[in-house]
Amino acid sequence: MAAVPASGTSYPLRHGRYDATIASVGASLRTLTYAGRDLVVPFAADEVRPLYRGATLAPWPNRVVDGRYAFGGETHQLALTEPARGHALHGLAAWLEYRVVDAGTDAVTLETVIEPQAGYPWRVRIESTYRLSDAGLEQTVRAVNESGARAPFGTGPHPYLVAGEGRLDDWTLELPAAKALSVTSDRLVPTVLGAVDADFDFRVPRQIGATEIDHAFTDLARNGDGVATARVTDAAGQGVAMSWDAACPWVQIHTADLPEGAASPSHRAGLAVEPMTCAPDAFNAERYDFDAGLLVLEPGATTSASWRIFAIA
Repeated sequence: MAAVPASGTSYPLRHGRYDATIASVGASLRTLTYAGRDLVVPFAADEVRPLYRGATLAPWPNRVVDGRYAFGGETHQLALTEPARGHALHGLAAWLEYRVVDAGTDAVTLETVIEPQAGYPWRVRIESTYRLSDAGLEQTVRAVNESGARAPFGTGPHPYLVAGEGRLDDWTLELPAAKALSVTSDRLVPTVLGAVDADFDFRVPRQIGATEIDHAFTDLARNGDGVATARVTDAAGQGVAMSWDAACPWVQIHTADLPEGAASPSHRAGLAVEPMTCAPDAFNAERYDFDAGLLVLEPGATTSASWRIFAIA
């Protein structure tokens, strides 16, 4: 029997000038190209996925501070999967194997179950559908609470967008966000939500430059259909865009700054754009004076969110 690659089973998709590959571990976006040009930072089939690159995040995106939260009258302690900062990072589904439900040449649906466990004692089924069209690659995540009690929930993706050749510093970012969430410099613990300052205001497109970003943004300008769009372009004006629906009132932007700096090939190799149904540390929403957007799923209830990545030619 052939060995399964480290990233799991690969599902290639093709439509027109778009090609994508979905990996079954974490329902991860492994590759996405347009006319042969990378739109996301890829990784190899037999490579352990670098951290959360392209993963589907559930039942929370971003962090639970100290991995600790109260819900339903009980206090829960999650495993600290971001040990350097002491947080529970990016949920429980990113390293789960997803099974295929339906697959075709331009679409695939995968699903997994988050089983009740210490720190998260609910059963939630996650279904992820990727579909290529002339409009790009759309992912829809659907979650069903299959337990007998109310469950806290959030979701989002983790792609690193690539505008084109050259350095991230030279790329231009357009982000229609009026507010940014300040965090502590050492542990990225949320503090204050306020208007974007000059460093983080990309409502008018401009070069990223040396700016280091690892922050959540909200108060997003949207079109008539409730869709917000971020755009990243290179000096020639080509690039990539990501849109998301009203189910995601937040977006995390990360310039992929790594402690080892330029010694790592992943350092500032792409711009993480992560639409989120809730804010960082939303499981501790009562601590904050803003709406963190925590979803609470009743037994048997379903929720969904969608986002799309497409080329700027």
